[in-house]
This record gives sequence, structure tokens and C-alpha cells, in this order.
Amino acid sequence: MKKIVSPLSQKDILALRAGDEVLLSGYIYTARDQAHKRMLENLSRGGELPFDIKNAVIYYCGPAKTPKGKAIGSCGPTTSKRMDAFTPFLLKKGLKGMIGKGNRSEDIRRLIKKYKAIYFLAPAGCGALVSRCVKKVAPVAYPDLGPEAILRLEVKNFPLIVGIDAQGKNVYRF
Repeated sequence: MKKIVSPLSQKDILALRAGDEVLLSGYIYTARDQAHKRMLENLSRGGELPFDIKNAVIYYCGPAKTPKGKAIGSCGPTTSKRMDAFTPFLLKKGLKGMIGKGNRSEDIRRLIKKYKAIYFLAPAGCGALVSRCVKKVAPVAYPDLGPEAILRLEVKNFPLIVGIDAQGKNVYRF
């Protein structure tokens, strides 16, 4: 199992291959459909993103309510394909990592290769288990979206599998 840290370095991204098991530590940002839509609307009006996206990792997740004494509630991945329409703009802005579940479109696979980015698969159905890897949570943007607000998560040894690597190899199409 390989250990990497976010924000991601190009060296780490290029060393990973589709199918590799990874433990990610550092900072990641939650964002689902509505948060992505707002970010793009803001960019199209000449605005800025609510966080520094350069070398960042976005986790397609809308956490459940936080139980007392915990950093976060259950936080499993959502279906990544729903973010495909928004992904090209964010990759152009410097996004390097995405975490979710399921396959991505062929266009996104090509863009991941073009921008030397990476797509990770999080263990689906294990949201309560992976929530133990979240050490701290801070709100970032769009609190009115409730569980779809953007949060900054500090994670330690968050278990992932490389779904699509920077060379464009895809675990769904070996």
C-alpha cells in the first residue's frame, strides 16, 4: 500500500498506477453536484473558486449529520459520473485529484491523462468506516447547501484505489 499526501505532488501522481491501493493523508475538499454547479457559475462570471484548487483533491461526498464526539458523520462517496460535466473546467484550473465511486466517461479519462491528474475510488458502502480517517472538518463555502456544502477535511490514511491514473489507464477497462 502506497502512502501519499494532499495537496498532491506531480511526482506522487505519476508514480501511481490504476489498481494501486493508497492511503491518503492531508487535506481534501468535499463537493457534490450543487457545489460544482455553483463553482462553475462563479467562474463563468469572472469570480474565484472558494479554495485553492491547485494540486487539490475533491471528494464527491455529502457527509451525514455529525454524531456527538465525532469529527464527521458517515462520509461515503457518491457517483462520480454526475460530476463529469463540471470536471474539465476544474482540471484546467489545476485540480489534480478526484475521489468517488464508479467509472468516468471516456472524455474525462482523456482529460485526466492530458492534465496528469488522478481519479481515486473510495470504498462504497463504507462511509461510517472511512469517517474514522477524518480528523478535522472546516466549512469552506455554500453552507446553505447543507450536506452538499464544501468542507475541508483533514484525513489520515484514507483508503483508496487508483481508478484512472495519469497515463489514462482505467481499472474498469484493463
